[in-house]
Order: sequence, then C-alpha cells, then structure tokens
Amino acid sequence: MTDIRTDWTREEIAGLFDLPFTELLFQAASVHRENHPPEQVQLCTLLSIKTGGCPEDCGYCSQSVKADSGVEATKLMDVRAVLQTAAQAKDAGSQRFCMGAAWRNPKDRDMPAIIEIVKGVREMGLETCMTLGMLTPKQADMLKEAGLDYYNHNVDTGPEYYERVISTRNYQDRLDTLQNVRDAGINVCSGGIVGMGETREDRVGFVHTLATLEKHPESVPVNALVPVKGTVLGDMLADTPLAKIDDIEFVRTVAVARITMPMSMVRLSAGRESMSEATQALCFLAGANSIFTGDKLLTAPNAGDDSDGALFAKLGLTPLMQEEPARACKVAEPAE
Repeated sequence: MTDIRTDWTREEIAGLFDLPFTELLFQAASVHRENHPPEQVQLCTLLSIKTGGCPEDCGYCSQSVKADSGVEATKLMDVRAVLQTAAQAKDAGSQRFCMGAAWRNPKDRDMPAIIEIVKGVREMGLETCMTLGMLTPKQADMLKEAGLDYYNHNVDTGPEYYERVISTRNYQDRLDTLQNVRDAGINVCSGGIVGMGETREDRVGFVHTLATLEKHPESVPVNALVPVKGTVLGDMLADTPLAKIDDIEFVRTVAVARITMPMSMVRLSAGRESMSEATQALCFLAGANSIFTGDKLLTAPNAGDDSDGALFAKLGLTPLMQEEPARACKVAEPAE
C-alpha cells in the first residue's frame, strides 16, 4: 500500500495540479488501485432531517436565513420517518446513510432524538453519518456512544478564500469541530466545494488543509457548486464564466485528493447531476470511489438511482460491499 503522508507542502500539491492531465490521472489511478478495489464505488444516501432556517451565512447555501431561495424552515424530522427513509435507502443498495440538519450547532434538547436516530439506523446494518454543524466535545462523545460511524464537517475551501464565502464562523471553528470528532473516536468526513470563484491556488490550499491533518479524513467529499438563485454565490456567479468549474479542473482536484489522501474514500458529491457521463468516468478513473444516490441531496437535485445504475453498467462498476480500506486498516491495528 501507498505510504500515508501528512507532511505535504503546498508546493508539492501545486506541482501535482500542474502535471500533464494524462500523467496526473495515471498517478492517481495507480494510487487508487494500490489501496482500493478499482471497480467498486460506495453508494451513500443523504437525507435532510432538518431543513432551512440556518443562522449561518454560507454564500453557497440555500438553507441560510440570509438566502432568498424559497427554502422553508422545518423542524427536526420524526424519528420514525427518518428510519423509514433509511430502510428504503438500504433496499436501494446504499451502504451509508448520511443525515444533515441545518443548524449552526445542535442544542442539547435535540440530542435525544439524534441519538435515537443513530441507534435505529445502525440497527439496520447501515453505516451512519451526520452533519449537524459545530460540535462540543461532550456532544461528540454522545454521538460516539450512540454508535455514529462518521461525522461530516466540511472545511469548504482553502483558508485564504474562506472569508469570501462565510463570515459567521471562522476556519479554526471548523478545524476545532473536526478535532472534537476525532478525539471522540468518530471517523471524519470532511471535504469542500469547488467552483465558488476560487483560484487553483485556493484549491491547493483546500487539499493541503485536509492532507496535512494529523490523520486524513476517512471520507473526502468533493462538491461542484450548484449555483442556487437567491444565494450570495448563486447570484454573484450567475451567467458568468465562473458559474461552472471546468470539468478537467474538477477531475484534477479529485485526482490530487486521491494522491495526497490514498486511503480516504473520495466522494463525487453535489454537482454530479450536471456532469456528463464522460466527466464522471474520468472522476472514477482519478480515484473517486463514493457517490450519493437518489434523486435529491439536502436541497439540490441529484442524478438518481436509475441513471446511476445505467452509468455503472456502462462503466462496469459495482457497489462497494466490503469495509472501506481506512476503517478496515484501523480495525486491524493492534491495541496499544
């Protein structure tokens, strides 16, 4: 297996981005094959368990109270309704069930229902992942005790571009939550969004942040911005050349994430519904090995199970059934 490095420099990562495209893909595909079954892709399902009304001002998000996107705020879903959706996701072939709540951070009064949801989904044999905003160490410990497998908290972009996107929390706030999750013993899911008007240097900074964490995230979602009318970024980028990241540059980002974080699951996330089959195929070649299935993400449209099934058949891909390599490796480590 590939050596795991957490001492990547920005210059090294920039050098990877600058490689000839075919050489970059060859290196990424080689790293991928050394650490993952190349023909298998993990299927995940994402459900918004509490939509809208978020006090944060993230410029890309239709669920912010600052956005005029038409998304109505809802209360936390009933536990039984969440579990019913999880059962449907499992029947559709998903391995991981991801749940998101539009909060700055969960309140203590919300935790009992969240704990019940985690336990119920795990009892179905599904992996569990939640994204609830910032967490305190105590809340992270409660989620660990309930059996939560993954916690998602994206860094979103590079540290220099971050303040152009969000002002209601800073970059260190995000890193602190990742550390609280890691300290609690929960697997980390953290990635970001490209195509927000950032430069390649910002994308280098984004990958560098994740690849130099003390331990790489077990899961790294790479999203392409879906510009939503009524959001700051959606309105700013509408009808401009920046409204959609170049497909080749997006694939480059996936490939660099794969090379620098060899054991992580690299998830092709939001924005996939507008990508051609050829672009998605290049992403899989570059090392992406996880996707969200279904017709909807939190509020954005998604490709859907039928089109995913047809694409998998065309490419000869199959759903991942085994343990992800990073977690399997962790289980195999001797106790100290």
